[in-house]
Amino acid sequence: MSEEQLPGEEPKKNEQEGDFSSESTTESTGSPLNEGTAVPVEPTPIAQQGNGFPPNNGGFPPPNNGGFPPNNGGYGGMQQALPNATIVLVLGILSIVTCCCFYGILSLVLSIVALVLSKKDKLLYAENMGLYTEGSFKNLNAGRVCAIIGLILGALIIVMCIGIAVIFGFGVLNDQEAMKEIFQNMQ
Repeated sequence: MSEEQLPGEEPKKNEQEGDFSSESTTESTGSPLNEGTAVPVEPTPIAQQGNGFPPNNGGFPPPNNGGFPPNNGGYGGMQQALPNATIVLVLGILSIVTCCCFYGILSLVLSIVALVLSKKDKLLYAENMGLYTEGSFKNLNAGRVCAIIGLILGALIIVMCIGIAVIFGFGVLNDQEAMKEIFQNMQ
């Protein structure tokens, strides 16, 4: 035992090394704290030494979100677009544009593919609404509507071509001059 240490008291340690001392166990009122406990001397955290960022951010700047809180339904990350929303929109538009090409068959194929992809993404969005952006869901719905319109137009073109083939024969579909002649004779 050293001469500064009393019986039942913890030995003094060097405060410069960040250790505790028995002298720091009294509050400002002078009453001792629980025996055997010491109040640590806390060094200044590195994050608070002038880099300007909060201490628990790992030294990285805070994320820039324009001053708005994230609106992603409670999910921690950024919202993302639905995987097939753009493809569905493009296929839906192309199904309308190509309704007269290849007797409406191309329009039917494009619109069916767009509807299948939109069904998958619609289920995906219903499961995790907060994970996907609202804009991609609107694109998905617009593509779905275009695909339905393209499906109807393509089906009408096919029915019209079948009707013409039944009434006038299949040769008329390939020969435009024969079609003009038949329509002139009808007048």
